[in-house]
Amino acid sequence: MKQWLLITLAAIPTFLSANEYEAQLKELAFSKIEPLTTQPDVIDAIKAQNVKNASLSENQIIELDNTWRAEVSASNPTLINQVLNNPLSMKLKETQEMSEGMFTEIFIMDNKGLNVGQSSMTSDYWQGDEAKWQQTYLKGPKSIHISEVEEDESTQTFQSQVSMSITDPSSGQVIGAITVGVNIEEL
Repeated sequence: MKQWLLITLAAIPTFLSANEYEAQLKELAFSKIEPLTTQPDVIDAIKAQNVKNASLSENQIIELDNTWRAEVSASNPTLINQVLNNPLSMKLKETQEMSEGMFTEIFIMDNKGLNVGQSSMTSDYWQGDEAKWQQTYLKGPKSIHISEVEEDESTQTFQSQVSMSITDPSSGQVIGAITVGVNIEEL
């Protein structure tokens, strides 16, 4: 019976856990990701979107998210193009390229969980209903969330998403969050 159990357990695929890489990912978060979030142009872009979207209701946010999702397969994705082509997104694309394969995606969210800038297209516009925003923005300064390691089928790499709250250095208030997809094989 024990032999059968061992054979069965050996046949089950091993799943990688973010915990195996947690120390390395936290070090990466504070050494490489956090410095990006303190740059004045990043702070200014988030603060500007927070002001612009201050009066959005939950229904309006959901409507924007639905528009985004519909545009993913559209020929002229107006909302997506506005975000993907803004100066912050250009900076994030450059940052991803300079990481030489370590970063698979980078996106920054405002105080409602809406994307402010991103290095590549996301499947949705509103991240406010996901742990990457809830476990960082809502928890306060220096909050970090590390996802489980998953295989990205499109790139055939194992990655974890590292998310952090973003704080306005002048006020100490949390103003947004960042999520960075990290290729575990590049650690």
